[in-house]
Amino acid sequence: MKRMLLFGASLLLSLSGLAQTPAEVIGSVRQQFAPDKRTAIFEATLAENGVLRGKTNLPEAREALIQKLNAAKVAFTDSLRLLPAADLGAETFGVVRVSVGNVRSAPEHSAELATQALLGMPLKVLDRSGEWFRVQTPDQYIAWLDHGAFQRLDRAGLDRWQQARKLIVTVNQTTGFAEPKPGSLPVSDLVAGDLLQFLGEKSGYFEAGYPDGRRAFVAKTDAQPYEAWLAGLKPTETSLVETGRRFMGLPYLWGGTSSKGVDCSGFTKTVYLLNGFTLPRDASQQALTGEPIDTSTGFDNLRPGDLLFFGKKREDGTDRVVHVAMWVGNGRFIHASSLVQINSMDPAAPDFDAYNRGRFLFAKRLLGTPMRGVVSLKMAQVP
Repeated sequence: MKRMLLFGASLLLSLSGLAQTPAEVIGSVRQQFAPDKRTAIFEATLAENGVLRGKTNLPEAREALIQKLNAAKVAFTDSLRLLPAADLGAETFGVVRVSVGNVRSAPEHSAELATQALLGMPLKVLDRSGEWFRVQTPDQYIAWLDHGAFQRLDRAGLDRWQQARKLIVTVNQTTGFAEPKPGSLPVSDLVAGDLLQFLGEKSGYFEAGYPDGRRAFVAKTDAQPYEAWLAGLKPTETSLVETGRRFMGLPYLWGGTSSKGVDCSGFTKTVYLLNGFTLPRDASQQALTGEPIDTSTGFDNLRPGDLLFFGKKREDGTDRVVHVAMWVGNGRFIHASSLVQINSMDPAAPDFDAYNRGRFLFAKRLLGTPMRGVVSLKMAQVP
């Protein structure tokens, strides 16, 4: 919808008496509705010719901006697009079709890796640029995914996928084979947390379906029916530490959230995912979850599975979180730094990490708390 008001000279006149400039109005709406650009889109600008341009996936933010500009008697033509983009048609959903989809900060393969999306993960499709699509993952992260990495679907197609019985891959890495026997041709690689459709069982293998219709056989030692896996989860301090140790030596990968490579928050996210919980994507977002633990006199109050946050104080006294690790007990923590490794807070220990000890900020506990800011897979809709 386009709304034509007075613009040109009248725009300049209206601005002269404003308490806020149009840029300040836009900024205030952005701060109110989309303070974190990783999880919401609000790209609005008011051009000199009076045209309000840009995109947002937040209808309420768009309406608030228009109301505030009107109240301020700013002359403008409304060309602010609401996402999902109209040219997507009905296919505004998708499901990842490869073992690990590399979700990037811009629509090109050379762009920074923002995060990863596992096979079977449902997506919201918001926008497109050529053969790239701006998608939103279940943890609300928004970035760009190549068209070949996922199957586009309409609402009915997504519902069919979500309602189908599933398998979950439970080992760090395995293969889906074309036939239920060793040595047959691979259909694809698979990693821990991947989800496929459960089609049957044959000769020590599960028959599995991909979102794009491909079929494969996965060894029963490497996967479980999703509902059985979920029902059997009993997250404990021990299970969290054991899961973390499974990834020892895994290379650090900026943006990585899979057993092909992880960054610091991708590691903690993966550990908790395999114990039945979805954490926010980044360290600074994970820092907003859980309950604070008193570390003012040391680390004696920490329990295995607690999250440790590192960074530095800003000039205004707030914390700038840049790294996260998980406590394993006995003065030690596990984290992704160059590779997944265990270090100590004890200066006398051979694996003492002086650098991270010096930038430690605070710790949070998730297990045994209301899990503020965390999604329990047992409480969520079955994939």
